[in-house]
Amino acid sequence: MAKLVLGCIADDFTGATDLANNLVRAGMRVVQAIGVPEAPSAGAERPPLDADVDAVVVALKSRTVAPAEAIAQSLDALRWLQAQGAQQIYFKYCSTFDSTPQGNIGPVTEALMDALNCDFTIATPAFPDNKRTVFKGYLFAGDVLLNESGMQNHPLTPMTDPNLVRVLQAQCKRRVGLIDYAAVARGAAAIGERIAQLKAEGISIAIVDAVSNDDLVRMGPALAKMPLVTAGSGVAIGLPANFGLAPSSQASALPKAGGKTAVVSGSCSLATNRQVQDFIQRGGAAMAVDPLRIAQGVDVAAEALAWAAPLIDKGPVLVYSTADAGAVKSVQGKLGVEEAGAMVERTIAAIARGLVERGVRQLVVAGGETSGACVQALGIAQMQIGPQIDPGVPWCHARSDAAPEGGLHIALKSGNFGSDDFFTKAFAVLE
Repeated sequence: MAKLVLGCIADDFTGATDLANNLVRAGMRVVQAIGVPEAPSAGAERPPLDADVDAVVVALKSRTVAPAEAIAQSLDALRWLQAQGAQQIYFKYCSTFDSTPQGNIGPVTEALMDALNCDFTIATPAFPDNKRTVFKGYLFAGDVLLNESGMQNHPLTPMTDPNLVRVLQAQCKRRVGLIDYAAVARGAAAIGERIAQLKAEGISIAIVDAVSNDDLVRMGPALAKMPLVTAGSGVAIGLPANFGLAPSSQASALPKAGGKTAVVSGSCSLATNRQVQDFIQRGGAAMAVDPLRIAQGVDVAAEALAWAAPLIDKGPVLVYSTADAGAVKSVQGKLGVEEAGAMVERTIAAIARGLVERGVRQLVVAGGETSGACVQALGIAQMQIGPQIDPGVPWCHARSDAAPEGGLHIALKSGNFGSDDFFTKAFAVLE
């Protein structure tokens, strides 16, 4: 088995595939583990990595849990990755840096720094391919500041301050500083000089500006000897070269796809709303899930599967709970934020499993929390990362007890990612 060079910890499932996608594009062979691999029995050792790869991404569902639980999960993942021989650790969070004043980005970063005896690390969610850029420490989504992008209405982690130094400092005990664009533009040596200056000033974590992929590539060599890197997925494009790896089509090869096609969506982002509408406007078969009917005890999953049964032979079907911010807040007001989200996740996950049991072998899942629930419902433990559909979203191949012969192809799409026609064009990538 090749020596594992990069061990990654992602705070949600779509974020994990987003990171893995960029690593694959840059030449790394990557497997994504769904949670930390568990021991087969009480008292037994956890299984070692069973793949010949350059990087492993451990996908957690820790973005919105209590900080103490996020730390515990992340340290557990770290210990397993260290046991596999990982030479560098990468903590991945969302390109919208969405979190709360309590965490979890800051607390997890500091816990990993403590465990690795790391005196300095960087933090940047920049991903220009998906229009996430950082300038003077401010995060932009497209042409507007983060707090004007719709993220200020996020149901769980509303982002009302685009200044990442302020946002991260509120979550950290260590001092947070900035490596601004003037240093990044001059390349790795200048970035290294700025790091040395910040360390001398007692700063341990630095937000890093990046407005283009060239900035991320320039950043790469400056991070080569850093035990811990924290970032969105963008920084990943500059790291494989540090290990002598270059882009290769073999890195993204997957088994041949077949079977029926479907999309399930629990995301309420603006991008996913547009994707749902585009799919419907193109004549796609779609069914909306009503959270209030779920709360009333109606078996909405059974209804959705009965609706889909005669349609999935004809082309992709879409089952969605996507709604605009006003509708989401109305449902939350009646059911409570956590309960509304959990009910929808459970229902969408049950629908996803039922679709696969009925022959779906190409499945798109939209939404980070929804993806986590669906992957768990399908009993997926690992995914091989394949070709990109849109920036940050690859097709993957996985084994599932719901698809016992040959497994299935699955794409986990972050709510904010993808073009308007994503739900239509995704399946063409596998043809």
